[in-house]
Amino acid sequence: MIKKLKGIAKTDLIKTSFYTSMAVLVKIATGFVLNKIVAVYIGPIGIAIVGQFANFFGIVTTIGSAGINTGIVKYIAENKDDEINSQKIISTSFLIILISSIASGVVLFFTSDFFSNWIFKSLNYVYVIQIIATTLILGSLNTMLLSILNGHSEVKKYTLANIFSSLFILILSLVLVVNFKLSGVLIAIVIGQSIGFFITLFFVLKCHWFKINFFLKKVDKKTLRSMSLFSIMTLVTASTGPVALMIIRNYIGNNLSWEEAGYWQGIWTISEVYLMLITSSLSVYYLPRLASLKTQKEIKTEIISTSSIILPIVSFLALIIFLSKNLVVKILFSNDFTPMLSLFKYQLLGDVIKIASWLLSYQMLAKSMTKWYILSEIIFSSSFVILSILFINFFGLEGASIAFSVNYLLYFIFNVLLFRKLLFFNSLA
Repeated sequence: MIKKLKGIAKTDLIKTSFYTSMAVLVKIATGFVLNKIVAVYIGPIGIAIVGQFANFFGIVTTIGSAGINTGIVKYIAENKDDEINSQKIISTSFLIILISSIASGVVLFFTSDFFSNWIFKSLNYVYVIQIIATTLILGSLNTMLLSILNGHSEVKKYTLANIFSSLFILILSLVLVVNFKLSGVLIAIVIGQSIGFFITLFFVLKCHWFKINFFLKKVDKKTLRSMSLFSIMTLVTASTGPVALMIIRNYIGNNLSWEEAGYWQGIWTISEVYLMLITSSLSVYYLPRLASLKTQKEIKTEIISTSSIILPIVSFLALIIFLSKNLVVKILFSNDFTPMLSLFKYQLLGDVIKIASWLLSYQMLAKSMTKWYILSEIIFSSSFVILSILFINFFGLEGASIAFSVNYLLYFIFNVLLFRKLLFFNSLA
């Protein structure tokens, strides 16, 4: 039985990885082309500013969707054959997102001066914050529809929606960045998310679950309570991880230079983009799969099976990037970014440890382990900031990448200890 489960799991993972990798490859190409343009037209400082803005935008979009997208994936996956419960999940989620995105948009619009000054140290970008505020609802609804597709395991439609969205964003970015430089890339980031809603809507119109009355039913109190747990977990992630990055980037900029902050953002971008190949498969396949499993033996089998595929792949990718780091910097950035070469070894090592940690930590999301999840996010985001500041003071810019590896090693140890009973066939911790 175990061998059969492993075989099914591997087949499903490989199939899912094939489809999602198509979308991710397009997204990677989009990210790298955009990154190259920003590097050439704006330079290291521009890369650092875009990184700060992207983190802020990520926080806002998560708040706009009330942080329930992971919950939607989990509960749709568990109830996709139960139309009544699926209706409750969809209608409750829709109302939550509607209220959250509108309320967040209003607040953001009237505080745009503050956020423009906070992020850019200037009031010249107030209009960018206001564009986010007025289009937030579209981006939030887009992520909701994609989450429902994910939960229903409609991988082909999910893939196509992401591919066309990425291609649109690439074209929009090319036009705006070349003509308006920094303002152009900021606007492209914002508008691209909103236009994605209409693209996704086209692909879900004929889905069996896409019925207007599904979205307009009454709020289900049980679903609301369940979603609130995921909302808390996701919002904690949105307010810890990105904020930690913003603090570290700001510390580098103020204590070293903003050019060096740009180098660090450069290596961070490389990690984020190539790891999309891994994290997208985990989000589309692994999380719904863990959520649907009932026994600890099945969970253990899934973790081992997925790890046996994922860890060799991420290790191989990290090795290839390290061996070709000089070429990578020249192709993706410019000669101005050669100082970032010293950051590769520790950053790529941290990437491998990070994925190993996530393969275990996804259980906290799949099994709604709210307290443990929140505690771990707060502790390890805080420790990342503290370790980065300490190591930057001792080792300079390279210290930030060392801190990244050390922090994820500690996070991996934490997850091993948390799930040690599961790993040794005993009851779930």
